[in-house]
Amino acid sequence: MAMYRLNRLFNPESGRALDVAIDHGFFGERSFLDGTENIARAISVLVDANPDAIQLTPGQGRLLQQMPGKAKPSLVMRTDIANVYGVPLDDHLYSHHFADAVEQAVRLDAVVVVANLMQLPNRPDVREANIKSIMALKKETERYQMPLMIEPLVMRDNSENGAYQVDGDVRKIETLVRQAVELGADLIKADFCDDATEYHRVIEMAGDVPVLVRGGGRASDRELLERTRIVLDQGAQGLVYGRNIVQHSDPAGITRALMAMLHQDADVETALAMIGGAE
Repeated sequence: MAMYRLNRLFNPESGRALDVAIDHGFFGERSFLDGTENIARAISVLVDANPDAIQLTPGQGRLLQQMPGKAKPSLVMRTDIANVYGVPLDDHLYSHHFADAVEQAVRLDAVVVVANLMQLPNRPDVREANIKSIMALKKETERYQMPLMIEPLVMRDNSENGAYQVDGDVRKIETLVRQAVELGADLIKADFCDDATEYHRVIEMAGDVPVLVRGGGRASDRELLERTRIVLDQGAQGLVYGRNIVQHSDPAGITRALMAMLHQDADVETALAMIGGAE
């Protein structure tokens, strides 16, 4: 059953998980790649810091799985590729999944596969493509008993730099989260809302489906840890943070700090003290 794989993702004592995302190369935006130019080295640093999982693409998953030892982080595998983060945006937007993504995930011994569900201003065609991908993936994940993480992304148009930015309207996030649950999500990866103290509404809307919080763009250490403490206290069961870890001057330290918050319920000040040169 899918639960067998999830047992390798969630900490058995806290019931929570930290998934460090390094799947940004899929999206064709150079600024996302800072800190992971040498991705093998970035993965090695993270393995030493020992998060619960590392999120990679089919092309890079081998870099984690070929490392020896049974105690390394689990593999979470991204299944879809899109061009919605480019600056400036392309005239033609797309989102596609690998037709054999779930088989690739099984061969790579992944514990979860991930797919987007994007709501972009005036672009229902991208959301339709995501829904078609999710339905196709769900059929295969059921066959192989591979958990499916759906990533509901509510975006707003940003005329300042020509790219889509996160829309933190909690009502919009709730609506897309519910659609993801209805499509069969085993896990939800959802953005912070504008007022982090309202995140319990997102948790409630997901029902019995665990919610992991998406980190998004870079934030100061204190801001990130304070928001993290708030959403964990409201019932979030994990974090999927990428750039706030891999672009950090001390990726191992911020990983340890977040793991302490997740699994030992460390407070913000305790976590901050674990980070070299905390920002």
